[in-house]
Amino acid sequence: MNNGFSTGEEDSRGHADQTCCLIDDMERCRNQAGYASYSKRIQKTVAQKRLRLSSDPSAQHIYICDHHKERIQSVRTKRRRKDSEDDSNETDTDLHEFPDLYQLSVSTLRRYKRHFKVQTRQGMKRAQLADTIMKHFKTIPIKEKEIITFFVYMVKMGTNKLDQKNGIGNDTT
Repeated sequence: MNNGFSTGEEDSRGHADQTCCLIDDMERCRNQAGYASYSKRIQKTVAQKRLRLSSDPSAQHIYICDHHKERIQSVRTKRRRKDSEDDSNETDTDLHEFPDLYQLSVSTLRRYKRHFKVQTRQGMKRAQLADTIMKHFKTIPIKEKEIITFFVYMVKMGTNKLDQKNGIGNDTT
């Protein structure tokens, strides 16, 4: 899922000494703050969806609890791809939830960037890098029916592409 939150590896543990920075329907949230931050992008989503959330100006941080993070994520709309595989109005991505790239480590994001030769500027923070990579990831065309058919075939044959490349699974015993 594309969530736009800046998060850490241990997202659900939170900061022991901090509470959520949000005011929910005129009442300050008392839940423990997690590692998701209430960024400008998230504030824009909250405003567009007319959620009754705002940042407490007296809060010394911008971290929100897991409850509010999930609530904000749940109201987001899934985007549709503009181009389609065929002339029908269906796209393969209509039903897809995208992986949460914001949970990946910086080194993993950099490996993706290097592998796919994604152009970015130097010194990007992890959340910015994840945003850029998510935009690229969404542009990769998929043919879901072909992939599922191939997967089922490989499961029935008891092998996979990696085994074939390494000469494994081609036993004739």
